[in-house]
Amino acid sequence: MSIVILLVIAIIVLFGVRNIRMQFITRPVFSFFKKVLPPLSTTEKEAMEAGDVWWEGELFRGKPNWNTLHSYGKPTLSADEQDFLDNQVNTALTMIDDFDIVHNRKDLPPELWQYFKEQGFFALIIPKKYGGREFSAYANSTIVAKIATRSVSAAVTVMVPNSLGPGELLTHYGTQEQKERWLPSLAVGKDIPCFALTGPEAGSDAGAIPDIGVVCLREFEGEETLGLSLTWNKRYITLAPVATVLGLAFQMRDPDGLLGDVKNIGITCALIPTDHKGVEIGRRHNPLMMAFMNGTTSGEDVFIPLDWIIGGPQFAGKGWRMLVECLSAGRGISLPALATASGHVCTKTTTAYSYVRQQFGMPIGLFEGVQEAMARIIANTYQLEAARRLTTQGIDLKVKPSVVTAIAKYHMTELGRDVLEDAMDIQSGKGIQLGPKNYLGHAYMATPISITVEGANILTRSLMIFGQGATRCHPYVLAEMEAAAMEDETSALDRFDSLLLGHIGYAMGNALRSFGSALTGSRFASAPVSGPTQQYYRDMTRISSSLAIMTDLSMLIMGGDLKRKEMISARMGDVLSQLYLASATLKLFEDNGRQQDDLPAVHYVMTERLHLAAKALNDAIRNFPSKIAAVLLRVLIFPLGNHFNAPSDKYAVDLVKGMLKPGPARDRITFLCGEFDGDTSGIAEVESAFLAKYAAKDLYKKLKKAQRSGHIKSKLPMLELFDLALEKDIITEAEHKQLVEADVLRLAAINVNDFEEL
Repeated sequence: MSIVILLVIAIIVLFGVRNIRMQFITRPVFSFFKKVLPPLSTTEKEAMEAGDVWWEGELFRGKPNWNTLHSYGKPTLSADEQDFLDNQVNTALTMIDDFDIVHNRKDLPPELWQYFKEQGFFALIIPKKYGGREFSAYANSTIVAKIATRSVSAAVTVMVPNSLGPGELLTHYGTQEQKERWLPSLAVGKDIPCFALTGPEAGSDAGAIPDIGVVCLREFEGEETLGLSLTWNKRYITLAPVATVLGLAFQMRDPDGLLGDVKNIGITCALIPTDHKGVEIGRRHNPLMMAFMNGTTSGEDVFIPLDWIIGGPQFAGKGWRMLVECLSAGRGISLPALATASGHVCTKTTTAYSYVRQQFGMPIGLFEGVQEAMARIIANTYQLEAARRLTTQGIDLKVKPSVVTAIAKYHMTELGRDVLEDAMDIQSGKGIQLGPKNYLGHAYMATPISITVEGANILTRSLMIFGQGATRCHPYVLAEMEAAAMEDETSALDRFDSLLLGHIGYAMGNALRSFGSALTGSRFASAPVSGPTQQYYRDMTRISSSLAIMTDLSMLIMGGDLKRKEMISARMGDVLSQLYLASATLKLFEDNGRQQDDLPAVHYVMTERLHLAAKALNDAIRNFPSKIAAVLLRVLIFPLGNHFNAPSDKYAVDLVKGMLKPGPARDRITFLCGEFDGDTSGIAEVESAFLAKYAAKDLYKKLKKAQRSGHIKSKLPMLELFDLALEKDIITEAEHKQLVEADVLRLAAINVNDFEEL
């Protein structure tokens, strides 16, 4: 007992007496920290400082405040936004024939281009005072998604001017003169923008841009002007073939010191009319046969005045930060909108198709093998819609959540790919035969585009999500890095000492919370709600604590090598991502008013999210480079083993059963499918068949009962079956007519297009 008392006193003295703590703890730890501190390049430092920490910060710190999540409110559309969707968007949908666009025209029809320009589809983010719509991110996302349910090519054409590009960059950073010059003409479609960032040598690593702008003096419009000699070679630029104004990112250099002592000024963005002397717009690319405009641009020794830099000369060298902040907004709106549209279409059509398509005398949606895949489609669509809403909500709160938007871009585009693959498997022949009736094929073909653009998914997962999140979201690490970089060592030590004490307490709290929750099944963790979702909040707090303690140990042991351990950091990023997606799911359930018919989807999604988060933790521990640390982590995180299992078969069956009928739950995750009067699309065709057959469900039961009792032969063709049932007075004339009409719709829905020649 006396030994324990002495040990406690020693610890109190060691940590409580400042001089002793500084000598034996702070100084050695400070020296070690500086040694293992991951070196940051200039671009990494700028990326780290760009954007804002939002809800992901709560998830990363081990004890999320769930009331903060609920306080964000429910995303809604303004009256103007809803009117635009009900009128202009629905009108645009009537003008879209995607088969004709992709296979015949290789472009949007002129009347659709003109309608997009006249009605402000290219001005969704431009302020009203410049003639724009000034819509919310949520409205922007909803508009793009609704168009994408009918045509990826049309949706991409609309989304690019409203994503990363001149409009957004000018709105946030342009000089007043630049805004007044360009924004009104962009708003009415008089000017079409593109933004040239990527090229043969710079894709996901946009910081490696080889294109150069050299400061020089030249004659411009009759006067000697200080400006830039630009040389560039860009590829994969959407809208480049039709653009009238080119946003250009390049490395700015001042070898002759015309602006000062700095020779390499850094990445800079400028705005250049495409008819400016020397600007070359090259030939088109063919992005997986999609018809949106995409191509090349180049220039050699093209002179522009410094005033053409976006934001003016004072923004020279600040392009990387501008791009990171604007990219994060685009990554959270545009590509997730395309993925969510795929989910809505796949859920609406696959539930309908599997109800009207029969094999072995029963709808294919009743086969458990089909239900397994269909449950994934429905659950992933619920997840996509939830993440779309939460992410755009963050952007509409005027934060620039760079980590959240990286999560959204990576995971939502991957989920979009998953739902399309499952839908193609179920609808099979209907999905693979292209034609006007096909509503899956073009989206399936286009999916890899979303996977690769605005940062390839592999690098987004392995480098960006955890790489930025671990430092930006951690309550102490970034401040400790800043302290370590201070030139005055005395001030640095003082600052580091205060941070270190807090960091130790933070780590101890997370370790105890993780271990205690594992032993008790998180029963004592707090939750903001009671009822069927309460345990999910508790389990997420446990996983959040586990991620926090694992992050601290990873940084302590691996230091600067952590960013090169991409498999480990990717798995830890997966944990953060699954927590974010799960948060979005729970929030959507609350925003929808805790609807009971949403619960099957919520149970399936939440079970899957927790399973994947725990699996990522377990895999990271299993591959941890320090075996001693791995043992400690396993004791703290999974002392009784990992019991977070994948969704059960019962969850899958219950989820599908509730969606094989019309109802509010199905409507809530298929509403983007752009229904309008007179719709003759393949989506409308299969939905009409579904509704007609469901309306006659009692008649089909009556026929089945007659077959089982022997009154009517089994395995008869449908029309022969109906006629025989009428003849034997099993059904009435009106019922016979209803069945025949439903069957006509059924056959139209399951049939595919054929052609004389291709």
